[in-house]
Amino acid sequence: MSLLERLFSIAPIRKAIWRLWYPFLTRRLRGEEVLFLNYAFETDPPVGLQLDPADEPNRACIQLYHHVASQIDLQGKEVLEVSCGHGGGASWLTRTMQPASYTGLDLNPTGIAFCQKRHQVVGLSFVQGDAQKLPFPDSSLDAVINVEASHCYPDFPGFLAEVARVLRPGGHFLYADFRFRDQWSDWEQAIDGAPLDIMQTRDIREEVLRGMDCNAARSEALICQRLPGFLHSLGHDFAGLPGSRVYEALKSHELSYRSWCFRKG
Repeated sequence: MSLLERLFSIAPIRKAIWRLWYPFLTRRLRGEEVLFLNYAFETDPPVGLQLDPADEPNRACIQLYHHVASQIDLQGKEVLEVSCGHGGGASWLTRTMQPASYTGLDLNPTGIAFCQKRHQVVGLSFVQGDAQKLPFPDSSLDAVINVEASHCYPDFPGFLAEVARVLRPGGHFLYADFRFRDQWSDWEQAIDGAPLDIMQTRDIREEVLRGMDCNAARSEALICQRLPGFLHSLGHDFAGLPGSRVYEALKSHELSYRSWCFRKG
């Protein structure tokens, strides 16, 4: 195990690293129209979503959001996205799925400032906040969305408890993320112990790999242009480029990527 991997295994240190990494990344990518920080999704045959021309460059990332969010009808719902990144998913879902309101929350204050400036969409707002301490009253939301972020949280069971707290009875948690093999047991145990009912789940490893392939050329160019050389390896992993640790672990089934729809009883 490398030094970086050992550090990431310690929850408080992991959270501190992410606190530094994401604002750094936002500053480095400013001006590049990088609206998504998640991996991607493509089926065989292709999903074939109808997208506006302005959204087309982000097709593969949008399709991951579509897969997660379309598990229920969001129209007229009050929705929270936890760890919204650069807000591309929040903007697209608000524009196309017509929730009554959509709030994007993220720990990264630099990212939230970017979102507030970049995404001017009716019904969409952004707030800085912690996934482990959601700044919302009990039973105040119809749906919570979390795409590819919970692996960063030091207390995943605590996060699930927070999601259940803010959801109204009958509300839904729409979720997708990945874990390495040695984390599967803890991941599954936390999900089984959550005060939420599993409505459906799906292994989307192959679809995510195809999405990574779709985004590879653009991601490689951004890494070369915007990150210093000593961070290229980390950037390759973060972007899921072919040959990276994350990509190869997905190919070999050492990394699991799954999606869920939960309901609060």
